[in-house]
Amino acid sequence: MSNMSNKSGSAPQLGGVYAWWVWALAVTFVVYLFSVQTGYAIVNASVQKAVGLSVTQVATLAATYTWVFALFQFYGGALLDQLGSRKVLPASIALVTLGVFIFANAKSFEMLLLSQAILAIGSCTGFVGAGYLGGQWFGMAKFSFMFGLVQVVAALTSAVSQNAIVAGLKQTTYPVLFNYVGAFGVGLFVLGVLFIRNPTPVAGAKHQGVTAFFIAVTRNLFDVAKIGHVWMASIVGAALFGVLLALGVVWAPKLLMVRGASESAAALGSSLLWLGLALGSAIVPWWSDRIRARKLPIILGTLVQFVALAALVYVPNLGSATDLTLCFIIGFANASHMLAFSTVADVVEPAQIGTSAAIVNGIMFIVGGIMIARPGVRVDRAIELGIEKGSMDLAQYAALPLIVALAVALVVALATKETYPAERAKA
Repeated sequence: MSNMSNKSGSAPQLGGVYAWWVWALAVTFVVYLFSVQTGYAIVNASVQKAVGLSVTQVATLAATYTWVFALFQFYGGALLDQLGSRKVLPASIALVTLGVFIFANAKSFEMLLLSQAILAIGSCTGFVGAGYLGGQWFGMAKFSFMFGLVQVVAALTSAVSQNAIVAGLKQTTYPVLFNYVGAFGVGLFVLGVLFIRNPTPVAGAKHQGVTAFFIAVTRNLFDVAKIGHVWMASIVGAALFGVLLALGVVWAPKLLMVRGASESAAALGSSLLWLGLALGSAIVPWWSDRIRARKLPIILGTLVQFVALAALVYVPNLGSATDLTLCFIIGFANASHMLAFSTVADVVEPAQIGTSAAIVNGIMFIVGGIMIARPGVRVDRAIELGIEKGSMDLAQYAALPLIVALAVALVVALATKETYPAERAKA
Protein backbone atom coordinates (compact mmCIF):
# COMPACT_ATOMS: atom_id res chain seq x y z
CA MET A 1 0.00 0.00 0.00
CA SER A 2 1.45 3.39 -0.96
CA ASN A 3 1.07 5.85 1.83
CA MET A 4 0.98 9.54 0.95
CA SER A 5 -0.08 10.54 4.44
CA ASN A 6 1.32 8.38 7.17
CA LYS A 7 -0.48 10.33 9.90
CA SER A 8 -2.71 7.32 10.57
CA GLY A 9 0.10 5.66 12.50
CA SER A 10 0.65 2.80 10.03
CA ALA A 11 4.25 2.18 9.01
CA PRO A 12 5.14 3.93 5.74
CA GLN A 13 6.20 1.74 2.84
CA LEU A 14 9.88 1.96 1.93
CA GLY A 15 10.17 2.83 -1.74
CA GLY A 16 6.47 3.73 -1.94
CA VAL A 17 4.70 6.92 -2.99
CA TYR A 18 5.31 8.71 0.31
CA ALA A 19 8.99 7.73 0.15
CA TRP A 20 9.32 9.32 -3.30
CA TRP A 21 7.44 12.43 -2.12
CA VAL A 22 9.75 12.97 0.87
CA TRP A 23 12.81 12.30 -1.28
CA ALA A 24 11.49 14.71 -3.94
CA LEU A 25 11.11 17.49 -1.36
CA ALA A 26 14.66 16.90 -0.11
CA VAL A 27 15.99 16.94 -3.67
CA THR A 28 14.02 20.11 -4.39
CA PHE A 29 15.86 21.70 -1.49
CA VAL A 30 19.16 20.59 -3.04
CA VAL A 31 18.07 22.02 -6.39
CA TYR A 32 17.13 25.27 -4.66
CA LEU A 33 20.45 25.72 -2.90
CA PHE A 34 22.51 24.48 -5.87
CA SER A 35 20.73 26.95 -8.15
CA VAL A 36 21.57 29.79 -5.78
CA GLN A 37 25.16 28.61 -5.42
CA THR A 38 25.93 28.04 -9.10
CA GLY A 39 23.92 31.12 -10.06
CA TYR A 40 26.64 33.14 -8.40
CA ALA A 41 28.85 32.34 -11.42
CA ILE A 42 26.34 34.28 -13.53
CA VAL A 43 25.42 37.20 -11.26
CA ASN A 44 28.85 37.87 -9.73
CA ALA A 45 29.64 40.37 -12.50
CA SER A 46 26.40 42.25 -11.78
CA VAL A 47 27.03 42.14 -8.03
CA GLN A 48 30.60 43.33 -8.58
CA LYS A 49 29.37 46.40 -10.47
CA ALA A 50 26.44 47.17 -8.18
CA VAL A 51 28.36 46.97 -4.90
CA GLY A 52 31.78 47.99 -6.21
CA LEU A 53 33.77 44.82 -5.50
CA SER A 54 37.27 43.85 -6.54
CA VAL A 55 38.04 40.56 -8.29
CA THR A 56 39.52 39.28 -5.03
CA GLN A 57 36.33 40.18 -3.13
CA VAL A 58 34.21 38.35 -5.72
CA ALA A 59 36.28 35.21 -5.24
CA THR A 60 36.30 35.73 -1.45
CA LEU A 61 32.49 35.71 -1.34
CA ALA A 62 32.36 32.36 -3.17
CA ALA A 63 35.11 30.95 -0.97
CA THR A 64 33.42 32.21 2.24
CA TYR A 65 30.28 30.27 1.40
CA THR A 66 32.37 27.18 0.77
CA TRP A 67 34.45 27.39 3.95
CA VAL A 68 31.52 28.15 6.29
CA PHE A 69 29.57 25.36 4.63
CA ALA A 70 32.45 22.95 5.19
CA LEU A 71 32.81 23.91 8.87
CA PHE A 72 29.15 23.31 9.68
CA GLN A 73 28.91 20.34 7.32
CA PHE A 74 30.67 18.00 9.75
CA TYR A 75 27.97 18.47 12.37
CA GLY A 76 25.17 18.61 9.78
CA GLY A 77 25.38 14.91 8.98
CA ALA A 78 25.73 13.96 12.64
CA LEU A 79 22.63 16.02 13.43
CA LEU A 80 20.69 14.05 10.81
CA ASP A 81 21.84 10.77 12.38
CA GLN A 82 20.86 11.98 15.86
CA LEU A 83 17.71 14.06 15.25
CA GLY A 84 16.38 12.82 11.92
CA SER A 85 15.24 14.80 8.91
CA ARG A 86 11.99 16.13 10.38
CA LYS A 87 13.77 18.43 12.84
CA VAL A 88 16.78 19.32 10.71
CA LEU A 89 15.77 19.90 7.06
CA PRO A 90 12.91 22.43 7.48
CA ALA A 91 15.17 24.60 9.67
CA SER A 92 17.85 24.37 6.98
CA ILE A 93 15.41 25.47 4.28
CA ALA A 94 14.45 28.48 6.41
CA LEU A 95 18.10 29.54 6.80
CA VAL A 96 18.84 29.26 3.07
CA THR A 97 15.76 31.34 2.28
CA LEU A 98 16.84 34.02 4.76
CA GLY A 99 20.30 34.08 3.16
CA VAL A 100 18.78 34.54 -0.30
CA PHE A 101 16.76 37.55 0.85
CA ILE A 102 19.82 39.15 2.48
CA PHE A 103 21.88 38.54 -0.68
CA ALA A 104 19.19 40.09 -2.86
CA ASN A 105 19.04 43.26 -0.76
CA ALA A 106 22.70 43.64 0.32
CA LYS A 107 24.32 47.03 -0.29
CA SER A 108 27.82 46.30 1.01
CA PHE A 109 30.54 43.67 0.94
CA GLU A 110 29.90 42.94 4.62
CA MET A 111 26.20 42.23 4.03
CA LEU A 112 27.10 39.97 1.13
CA LEU A 113 29.50 38.09 3.42
CA LEU A 114 26.71 37.69 5.98
CA SER A 115 24.35 36.35 3.32
CA GLN A 116 26.93 33.79 2.22
CA ALA A 117 27.50 32.64 5.80
CA ILE A 118 23.76 32.15 6.45
CA LEU A 119 23.30 30.42 3.10
CA ALA A 120 26.17 28.09 3.94
CA ILE A 121 24.86 27.17 7.40
CA GLY A 122 21.45 26.35 5.96
CA SER A 123 22.90 24.44 3.02
CA CYS A 124 25.11 22.16 5.11
CA THR A 125 22.41 19.49 5.46
CA GLY A 126 20.88 19.81 1.98
CA PHE A 127 22.86 17.48 -0.28
CA VAL A 128 23.79 15.09 2.52
CA GLY A 129 20.19 15.17 3.77
CA ALA A 130 18.82 14.08 0.39
CA GLY A 131 21.37 11.25 0.20
CA TYR A 132 20.60 10.29 3.80
CA LEU A 133 16.87 10.13 3.08
CA GLY A 134 17.53 7.99 0.01
CA GLY A 135 19.19 5.39 2.23
CA GLN A 136 16.46 5.70 4.87
CA TRP A 137 13.45 5.47 2.55
CA PHE A 138 14.82 3.10 -0.14
CA GLY A 139 17.28 0.88 1.77
CA MET A 140 21.08 0.83 1.87
CA ALA A 141 21.34 -1.50 -1.14
CA LYS A 142 20.08 1.44 -3.23
CA PHE A 143 22.03 4.14 -1.37
CA SER A 144 24.65 4.67 -4.08
CA PHE A 145 22.09 4.75 -6.90
CA MET A 146 19.71 7.08 -5.05
CA PHE A 147 22.58 9.41 -4.10
CA GLY A 148 23.57 9.44 -7.75
CA LEU A 149 20.02 10.46 -8.65
CA VAL A 150 20.26 13.37 -6.21
CA GLN A 151 23.32 14.61 -8.09
CA VAL A 152 21.61 14.03 -11.45
CA VAL A 153 18.69 16.26 -10.55
CA ALA A 154 20.83 18.85 -8.78
CA ALA A 155 23.43 19.14 -11.53
CA LEU A 156 20.87 19.12 -14.33
CA THR A 157 18.82 21.83 -12.66
CA SER A 158 21.96 23.83 -11.91
CA ALA A 159 22.80 23.84 -15.61
CA VAL A 160 19.27 24.89 -16.55
CA SER A 161 19.05 27.46 -13.76
CA GLN A 162 22.22 29.21 -14.94
CA ASN A 163 20.62 29.82 -18.33
CA ALA A 164 17.37 30.83 -16.62
CA ILE A 165 19.27 33.37 -14.51
CA VAL A 166 20.95 34.76 -17.64
CA ALA A 167 17.49 35.15 -19.22
CA GLY A 168 16.08 36.64 -16.02
CA LEU A 169 18.84 39.23 -15.79
CA LYS A 170 17.87 40.46 -19.25
CA GLN A 171 14.39 41.21 -17.92
CA THR A 172 15.14 42.56 -14.45
CA THR A 173 17.90 43.23 -11.92
CA TYR A 174 19.53 40.55 -9.78
CA PRO A 175 17.96 41.91 -6.51
CA VAL A 176 14.44 41.52 -7.93
CA LEU A 177 15.25 38.10 -9.36
CA PHE A 178 16.65 36.76 -6.09
CA ASN A 179 13.72 38.12 -4.09
CA TYR A 180 11.52 35.86 -6.25
CA VAL A 181 13.91 32.99 -5.52
CA GLY A 182 13.50 33.70 -1.81
CA ALA A 183 9.71 33.59 -2.16
CA PHE A 184 10.02 30.09 -3.62
CA GLY A 185 12.00 29.11 -0.54
CA VAL A 186 9.15 30.20 1.72
CA GLY A 187 6.80 27.78 -0.05
CA LEU A 188 9.35 24.97 0.13
CA PHE A 189 9.75 25.56 3.88
CA VAL A 190 6.01 25.11 4.42
CA LEU A 191 6.00 21.81 2.50
CA GLY A 192 9.07 20.65 4.44
CA VAL A 193 7.40 21.28 7.78
CA LEU A 194 4.31 19.36 6.67
CA PHE A 195 5.90 16.29 5.09
CA ILE A 196 9.64 15.69 5.61
CA ARG A 197 10.41 12.93 8.14
CA ASN A 198 12.21 9.60 8.63
CA PRO A 199 10.32 6.34 7.96
CA THR A 200 10.90 5.26 11.59
CA PRO A 201 11.71 7.25 14.75
CA VAL A 202 15.39 8.16 15.18
CA ALA A 203 16.85 6.67 18.36
CA GLY A 204 19.26 9.54 18.87
CA ALA A 205 16.40 12.01 19.03
CA LYS A 206 15.52 10.69 22.51
CA HIS A 207 18.76 12.00 24.10
CA GLN A 208 17.90 14.19 27.06
CA GLY A 209 19.79 17.43 27.58
CA VAL A 210 21.95 19.54 25.32
CA THR A 211 25.23 18.22 26.77
CA ALA A 212 24.31 14.55 26.28
CA PHE A 213 23.14 15.31 22.76
CA PHE A 214 26.34 17.00 21.65
CA ILE A 215 28.43 14.31 23.32
CA ALA A 216 26.58 11.71 21.22
CA VAL A 217 27.04 13.77 18.05
CA THR A 218 30.74 14.30 18.69
CA ARG A 219 31.30 10.62 19.54
CA ASN A 220 29.68 9.64 16.26
CA LEU A 221 31.96 12.03 14.38
CA PHE A 222 35.09 10.64 16.03
CA ASP A 223 34.04 7.03 15.45
CA VAL A 224 33.76 7.66 11.72
CA ALA A 225 36.86 9.88 11.58
CA LYS A 226 39.00 7.09 13.06
CA ILE A 227 38.57 5.04 9.86
CA GLY A 228 41.55 5.67 7.57
CA HIS A 229 39.68 4.85 4.37
CA VAL A 230 37.24 7.67 5.10
CA TRP A 231 40.08 10.17 4.79
CA MET A 232 41.59 8.67 1.64
CA ALA A 233 38.21 8.59 -0.11
CA SER A 234 37.52 12.12 1.08
CA ILE A 235 40.81 13.41 -0.37
CA VAL A 236 40.01 11.94 -3.78
CA GLY A 237 36.40 13.14 -3.76
CA ALA A 238 37.46 16.58 -2.51
CA ALA A 239 40.06 17.07 -5.22
CA LEU A 240 37.62 16.03 -7.94
CA PHE A 241 34.63 18.02 -6.76
CA GLY A 242 36.78 20.98 -5.69
CA VAL A 243 38.00 21.36 -9.25
CA LEU A 244 34.48 21.17 -10.67
CA LEU A 245 33.18 23.63 -8.07
CA ALA A 246 35.93 26.12 -8.89
CA LEU A 247 35.24 25.81 -12.61
CA GLY A 248 31.44 25.76 -12.36
CA VAL A 249 31.05 28.59 -9.86
CA VAL A 250 33.70 31.09 -11.01
CA TRP A 251 36.51 30.11 -13.37
CA ALA A 252 35.19 28.15 -16.37
CA PRO A 253 33.52 31.16 -18.04
CA LYS A 254 36.66 33.25 -17.51
CA LEU A 255 38.91 30.50 -18.94
CA LEU A 256 36.70 30.03 -21.97
CA MET A 257 36.62 33.77 -22.70
CA VAL A 258 40.43 33.83 -22.59
CA ARG A 259 40.30 31.03 -25.18
CA GLY A 260 38.15 33.26 -27.40
CA ALA A 261 34.58 32.33 -26.46
CA SER A 262 31.80 34.90 -26.35
CA GLU A 263 30.10 35.68 -23.04
CA SER A 264 27.10 33.50 -23.96
CA ALA A 265 29.34 30.60 -25.09
CA ALA A 266 31.32 30.89 -21.87
CA ALA A 267 28.10 30.64 -19.85
CA LEU A 268 27.12 27.60 -21.94
CA GLY A 269 30.45 25.98 -21.10
CA SER A 270 29.75 26.38 -17.40
CA SER A 271 26.31 24.83 -17.91
CA LEU A 272 27.84 21.91 -19.82
CA LEU A 273 30.01 21.11 -16.80
CA TRP A 274 26.85 20.55 -14.76
CA LEU A 275 25.05 18.74 -17.59
CA GLY A 276 28.00 16.37 -17.87
CA LEU A 277 27.93 15.83 -14.11
CA ALA A 278 24.19 15.11 -14.30
CA LEU A 279 24.57 12.44 -16.98
CA GLY A 280 27.63 10.97 -15.32
CA SER A 281 25.90 10.78 -11.95
CA ALA A 282 23.14 8.69 -13.53
CA ILE A 283 25.65 6.29 -15.09
CA VAL A 284 28.75 6.06 -12.87
CA PRO A 285 27.09 4.88 -9.59
CA TRP A 286 24.96 2.43 -11.60
CA TRP A 287 28.09 1.15 -13.40
CA SER A 288 29.92 0.83 -10.08
CA ASP A 289 27.13 -1.39 -8.71
CA ARG A 290 26.94 -3.28 -11.99
CA ILE A 291 30.65 -4.23 -11.98
CA ARG A 292 30.66 -4.52 -8.15
CA ALA A 293 33.60 -2.14 -7.79
CA ARG A 294 34.34 1.33 -6.48
CA LYS A 295 38.07 1.72 -7.17
CA LEU A 296 38.17 1.27 -10.96
CA PRO A 297 35.42 3.83 -11.75
CA ILE A 298 37.08 6.37 -9.44
CA ILE A 299 40.49 5.91 -11.08
CA LEU A 300 39.12 6.13 -14.63
CA GLY A 301 37.00 9.19 -13.83
CA THR A 302 39.97 10.98 -12.28
CA LEU A 303 42.24 10.18 -15.22
CA VAL A 304 39.73 11.34 -17.84
CA GLN A 305 39.09 14.58 -15.98
CA PHE A 306 42.82 15.26 -15.65
CA VAL A 307 43.42 14.78 -19.40
CA ALA A 308 40.39 16.87 -20.42
CA LEU A 309 41.25 19.79 -18.13
CA ALA A 310 44.92 19.70 -19.18
CA ALA A 311 43.83 19.95 -22.82
CA LEU A 312 41.54 22.88 -22.04
CA VAL A 313 44.28 24.73 -20.16
CA TYR A 314 47.41 23.92 -22.21
CA VAL A 315 46.33 23.08 -25.78
CA PRO A 316 45.49 26.24 -27.78
CA ASN A 317 43.25 26.70 -30.82
CA LEU A 318 41.06 23.65 -30.34
CA GLY A 319 37.97 25.52 -31.47
CA SER A 320 34.83 26.51 -29.60
CA ALA A 321 33.04 23.20 -30.19
CA THR A 322 35.96 21.20 -28.82
CA ASP A 323 36.30 23.50 -25.81
CA LEU A 324 32.62 23.06 -24.96
CA THR A 325 32.89 19.29 -25.45
CA LEU A 326 35.81 19.20 -23.03
CA CYS A 327 33.68 21.04 -20.45
CA PHE A 328 31.04 18.34 -20.81
CA ILE A 329 33.64 15.56 -20.52
CA ILE A 330 35.11 17.14 -17.38
CA GLY A 331 31.66 17.22 -15.79
CA PHE A 332 30.85 13.64 -16.83
CA ALA A 333 34.14 12.26 -15.51
CA ASN A 334 33.72 14.26 -12.32
CA ALA A 335 30.69 12.13 -11.43
CA SER A 336 33.20 9.60 -10.09
CA HIS A 337 33.45 11.84 -7.01
CA MET A 338 30.00 10.52 -6.01
CA LEU A 339 31.62 7.15 -5.35
CA ALA A 340 33.51 8.72 -2.46
CA PHE A 341 30.17 8.71 -0.61
CA SER A 342 29.52 5.13 -1.67
CA THR A 343 32.90 3.70 -0.70
CA VAL A 344 32.78 5.43 2.69
CA ALA A 345 29.22 4.17 3.29
CA ASP A 346 30.57 0.67 2.58
CA VAL A 347 32.85 0.80 5.64
CA VAL A 348 30.67 2.44 8.34
CA GLU A 349 27.63 1.33 10.34
CA PRO A 350 24.17 2.12 8.89
CA ALA A 351 23.48 4.55 11.76
CA GLN A 352 26.58 6.52 10.71
CA ILE A 353 25.64 7.10 7.07
CA GLY A 354 24.72 10.76 7.57
CA THR A 355 27.90 11.41 9.52
CA SER A 356 30.14 9.69 6.97
CA ALA A 357 28.52 11.53 4.06
CA ALA A 358 28.89 14.83 5.90
CA ILE A 359 32.59 14.26 6.58
CA VAL A 360 33.21 13.50 2.90
CA ASN A 361 31.11 16.47 1.77
CA GLY A 362 32.71 18.78 4.32
CA ILE A 363 36.22 17.94 3.17
CA MET A 364 35.07 18.36 -0.42
CA PHE A 365 33.94 21.90 0.29
CA ILE A 366 37.03 22.84 2.30
CA VAL A 367 39.12 21.86 -0.71
CA GLY A 368 36.54 23.49 -2.97
CA GLY A 369 37.03 26.78 -1.15
CA ILE A 370 40.77 26.54 -1.73
CA MET A 371 40.23 25.64 -5.38
CA ILE A 372 37.92 28.62 -5.87
CA ALA A 373 40.23 31.09 -4.13
CA ARG A 374 43.68 29.98 -5.33
CA PRO A 375 43.28 30.90 -9.04
CA GLY A 376 42.20 34.41 -8.00
CA VAL A 377 45.23 34.81 -5.78
CA ARG A 378 47.46 33.58 -8.59
CA VAL A 379 45.83 36.01 -11.06
CA ASP A 380 46.79 38.93 -8.82
CA ARG A 381 50.31 37.55 -8.40
CA ALA A 382 50.70 36.96 -12.14
CA ILE A 383 49.72 40.55 -12.92
CA GLU A 384 52.31 41.74 -10.41
CA LEU A 385 54.87 39.59 -12.23
CA GLY A 386 53.98 41.27 -15.52
CA ILE A 387 52.00 38.44 -17.14
CA GLU A 388 49.56 39.96 -19.62
CA LYS A 389 45.90 40.20 -18.62
CA GLY A 390 43.56 38.02 -20.67
CA SER A 391 46.40 35.85 -21.98
CA MET A 392 46.68 32.06 -22.03
CA ASP A 393 49.87 32.40 -20.00
CA LEU A 394 47.82 34.01 -17.24
CA ALA A 395 45.12 31.31 -17.51
CA GLN A 396 47.71 28.53 -17.28
CA TYR A 397 49.40 30.15 -14.29
CA ALA A 398 46.04 30.53 -12.51
CA ALA A 399 44.81 27.02 -13.32
CA LEU A 400 47.89 25.15 -12.07
CA PRO A 401 46.37 24.37 -8.60
CA LEU A 402 43.44 22.62 -10.32
CA ILE A 403 45.78 20.47 -12.41
CA VAL A 404 47.87 19.57 -9.35
CA ALA A 405 44.74 18.65 -7.36
CA LEU A 406 43.68 16.12 -10.01
CA ALA A 407 47.17 14.63 -10.13
CA VAL A 408 47.11 14.16 -6.34
CA ALA A 409 43.64 12.60 -6.56
CA LEU A 410 44.86 10.07 -9.13
CA VAL A 411 47.79 9.00 -6.95
CA VAL A 412 45.60 8.59 -3.85
CA ALA A 413 42.88 6.75 -5.81
CA LEU A 414 45.45 4.22 -6.97
CA ALA A 415 46.42 3.60 -3.33
CA THR A 416 42.88 3.07 -1.98
CA LYS A 417 41.35 -0.33 -1.34
CA GLU A 418 38.27 -1.88 -2.95
CA THR A 419 35.28 -1.67 -0.56
CA TYR A 420 32.30 -2.99 -2.50
CA PRO A 421 30.43 -5.11 0.12
CA ALA A 422 31.22 -8.81 -0.19
CA GLU A 423 27.66 -9.86 0.57
CA ARG A 424 26.37 -7.75 -2.32
CA ALA A 425 29.15 -8.96 -4.65
CA LYS A 426 28.00 -12.54 -4.05
CA ALA A 427 24.34 -11.73 -4.67
